[in-house]
Amino acid sequence: MTTTEPMTQAALQGAERPRRFGALYIAEHQVRAMRAYGWTIVISSVGNPLVYLLGIGLGLAAFIDQPVANGADGPVDYVLFVAPALLASAAVGVATEEFTYVVMAGFKWRRIFWGMNASPVSPEQICTGLILSVAARILFTTVVYYVLMLAFGAVGNPWAGAAMPLVGLLAGLAFGLPLLAYSATLTEDGGQFAVVQRFIFTPLFLFSGTFYPLDSVPVGLQWIGWISPLWHASELGRDLSYGTSGGWPWWSHLLVLLAMAGVGGVLARRTFVRRLRG
Repeated sequence: MTTTEPMTQAALQGAERPRRFGALYIAEHQVRAMRAYGWTIVISSVGNPLVYLLGIGLGLAAFIDQPVANGADGPVDYVLFVAPALLASAAVGVATEEFTYVVMAGFKWRRIFWGMNASPVSPEQICTGLILSVAARILFTTVVYYVLMLAFGAVGNPWAGAAMPLVGLLAGLAFGLPLLAYSATLTEDGGQFAVVQRFIFTPLFLFSGTFYPLDSVPVGLQWIGWISPLWHASELGRDLSYGTSGGWPWWSHLLVLLAMAGVGGVLARRTFVRRLRG
């Protein structure tokens, strides 16, 4: 054995490590990149729920003299009804932000995905690492949101409600992963992301039973909620918080969210592979 053989073996072993843990390296890079707008993340994660809960808990709720929903033990306060939906909306909002322009930057503006692809990291790992980093930001946002909900007394059952940050994470992925698959196909920014924000996310936010029960919406519009991960996450969060009476069973909401996230994840990985290897 020559003296160069151990060095060659060591180099090969060193090259295997990034490939084996490539997704974690990509996730670390993306999280570090978020530090450039870290204070924006912190302020929005704290400020948005604070403003919403103050405005609804001390403002709008004071004008609602009749309960809008019933829990397992009877009528619930309005702030308890709306808080789980606001948490899910925050998660979906983060996913919308991170899976649009960040993806365009990676493929076109900064082209960092192409640089990653030239290293011992596969396209699947690039996609998975990006998803992990966004999931970390979503989870940070939903945990902060839940802590503020507890401070405002907006959780009926704090022990069961402790799973709401995970429900919010699932909502963000259920909406965000199909969006990631779509964003990865774009080669130019022609205003598509603005269309997504205004004509997809906003209608879902308004017509997914966020501020009122879905059955109070005209029947012709209720289908928006049925296909919306925001509505399914809101209903699942409400069931955890105070236990809903009637409607879809909790496990059906969970299955819909898992199916949306699973299909979106598969499509996103395939899109990354096709574009980076094409």
